[in-house]
Amino acid sequence: MGSGKRYDNEPKLNMKKVAGVILGIAVVIMFIITLVKLLNDSHHMSQVSNESKTTYYSAYENGKWGIINQQGEIVIEPKYDEMLVVPDKTTPVFISTYDVNYDTKEYKTKAINEKEEPLFLQYNGVEAFENEDTSGNLFYVKDVLKVKNSENKCGLINSKGKEILKCNYDDITPLKGEEGVLLIQKEQHYGLVDTYGNVLIKPNYQAIKRFGSGSKNKYIVVNQDGKYGILSSDDSTILDFQYDEIKPIDGNNLYAVKENGEWKVISKDLSTEVADHFDDILDINNEAIIVEKDGKLKVIDTNQEEKIPAKYDSIQYAYGDNYIVKQKNQYGIVNLEQETKVECKYKKIRYIQEAGLFIADVDDVNSDILDKDFQVRTSGILSELNLTKGYMKIRQDDNYHYYNFKLEEKKNTELLTPNTLFLDKKDGKYGYINNRGEVIVDYIYDDATEQNEEGYASVNQNGKWGSIDATGKVVAEPQYDLTYYTTIDFIGQWHISADTHFYSK
Repeated sequence: MGSGKRYDNEPKLNMKKVAGVILGIAVVIMFIITLVKLLNDSHHMSQVSNESKTTYYSAYENGKWGIINQQGEIVIEPKYDEMLVVPDKTTPVFISTYDVNYDTKEYKTKAINEKEEPLFLQYNGVEAFENEDTSGNLFYVKDVLKVKNSENKCGLINSKGKEILKCNYDDITPLKGEEGVLLIQKEQHYGLVDTYGNVLIKPNYQAIKRFGSGSKNKYIVVNQDGKYGILSSDDSTILDFQYDEIKPIDGNNLYAVKENGEWKVISKDLSTEVADHFDDILDINNEAIIVEKDGKLKVIDTNQEEKIPAKYDSIQYAYGDNYIVKQKNQYGIVNLEQETKVECKYKKIRYIQEAGLFIADVDDVNSDILDKDFQVRTSGILSELNLTKGYMKIRQDDNYHYYNFKLEEKKNTELLTPNTLFLDKKDGKYGYINNRGEVIVDYIYDDATEQNEEGYASVNQNGKWGSIDATGKVVAEPQYDLTYYTTIDFIGQWHISADTHFYSK
């Protein structure tokens, strides 16, 4: 997953590998030289040829919906009134919504393939599961679909149509933030099932909530008496059903619970209890607890010793003994020894756990990048933070610079090894080179992006955007005004929408 402040904010790239290169026996020396050159380039050509694997995207044109592939070719003509949903971009199974009544919010759904042939006709309806991660990004749960039988009962099938859960439930819905778990409902009672059709928790409960992003296989559950407890994914009890509320936070097996109207921290075996008429409990990390009392925040330990005093407007855990704090609308970093590691001088500070570094916003545009020792290692406009590839792209002095997570500056040719083209700048204009530094696309563009996972790059001239393919050929002349788009990305002549859910012309 990538995050960061946008300058061009092109989507992150995914590694692809070529199957191989077949070499013949050369007789003519020039032919040998040509083959050697092709061999040297071969592992960079994965984005030029994608014939072995087709990927699919929703497409929108002239008020109608269709499907395109990774080459921008139309698979299904845009002629549908409602969006064709692509649950898994590698599988030709698309969900079509029709007979929509916007007043009653009633509609019908069906599944079709790339030939527009109906699939899974034994069911009355087929739907994809749309979910949302902790950052608010929408995604579809892969290889599992909700189906309804003639009695309007719900079950599950996989993308090949195999039944994995019988149609015995009143409804099945995503559990927000959880990719592999779904809520099952029967007669206003809820349980959990995984995406393989295994019932994890039987539908005997009033409500079930995700425990938290850092704790797998734990769920906050409300029984029929309205009491809260915690169950594991094997339906065993972690905390008994005796609490008025439970927070989705824990640390070192300590839990934030509300009992008899009072928030407190307890251990699973109840050997530890921290209670002092707290207004709220915000976080637990190891045995350090962020609490609110009398409207003020502080950090205490399980002995109620004050570790960070109540003088900050906000306190957020970073790593180890270090906390991001806010004072007089400015952010800094302190530790549990009350040592100031970073003065409160930034507009915002984020700790990126996967990268092991801090992004400290100087203003609305510029950021300082700090290492785990709180040293500023580089600064500029954070254009891309690619957690998958392990690098960041920063705009400095009107040029893009690349850094790995050790904060060592690298060339894009070193980091983006699957690419066939690499963004380069000369005399204030952008062009593209290959991995040997040879100019493939002349320096004629005002702005541009690196290649996306399908091999296309976005280019800008005179404020308008277009695209080139993996060989540098212009596919879409710069003609689109995408000034207010958060992401600039093309597949052929199709550009991604403002809400990044589909491609349009």
